[in-house]
Amino acid sequence: MTRRVLPYRSPSEDVVTVEAWLLETEDGEIAMPEALPDWDYQMDVRLSRVVRVDLDRARSQSGLPADAALTLAAVWTATGSSLSGPAQHVRLDGRDTSTVKLEIQLRGADLGGVLLLDTALVLAERRADARPSSPRRAGSILWSDRESLRLQGDAPQFPMAVIDFARTSFPERAAWHLQISGGLESATMGSLLLLVNERNTVTATAFENAGRPRPVDRIVLSAVYADAARIMVEHALGHDDFDEDADFPDGSLGATLLSLCEQLFPGQPITDIRLRQRQSPALFASDLQSAVKMFEVS
Repeated sequence: MTRRVLPYRSPSEDVVTVEAWLLETEDGEIAMPEALPDWDYQMDVRLSRVVRVDLDRARSQSGLPADAALTLAAVWTATGSSLSGPAQHVRLDGRDTSTVKLEIQLRGADLGGVLLLDTALVLAERRADARPSSPRRAGSILWSDRESLRLQGDAPQFPMAVIDFARTSFPERAAWHLQISGGLESATMGSLLLLVNERNTVTATAFENAGRPRPVDRIVLSAVYADAARIMVEHALGHDDFDEDADFPDGSLGATLLSLCEQLFPGQPITDIRLRQRQSPALFASDLQSAVKMFEVS
């Protein structure tokens, strides 16, 4: 186990007491689970937690004066979108113990993969009069912790929009269309877009109910995800420079497609997968159905 060593004094872990993150659902608040398998990009995430900070001990153990201003900050990072940002920060100027309720709301369109939630107690302002062993820079971390929430399971997920296909060049009676643009080096979030035809009420309703899907919704979502996986894999195999040794940037379309192929066809070289897809596309389509566990109930 490794321990981060700071170049200045920091307080003991028990100067901050945190309660578990709570997830807001239609049925009320629940303890944040490890994963939300039915999450999709239309589903915003609302979270809260209570944090108590012993300000006097935090300052004294850090070698800070009694009037040093501190800040409690929450920051989020989504591995699927490679986006991050400040969720909330609260300035703490008082004495004794301060109780803060952090409340954050994140847009589903900004998320994906694993949601990392970092909570930190930091120095609010630069201290020119700080001792040599004490924190002096604004933002110096005195205490921190990290929790995570997995927002997607094995199914490929991506930004989506519900539109009227009759106003587009897509077939008016098609249920959905996965749009892939850009090269393999492009960012995944800007390269993939799932379009759902609002006139196909069965499919549109399934995505509206993705948080609490009915049996019929699960069937529709399974079919969409299976078809999306097929399109993505076939798109990847169509690039001759796509192979397991390629060094695609993190968060890029190539890295996402490579991860998907490794997930669906573990241990199989890309050259073998490409050869099977080209020699027997019908059998390969059945292989993909099996790999994505189409219509199976998790």
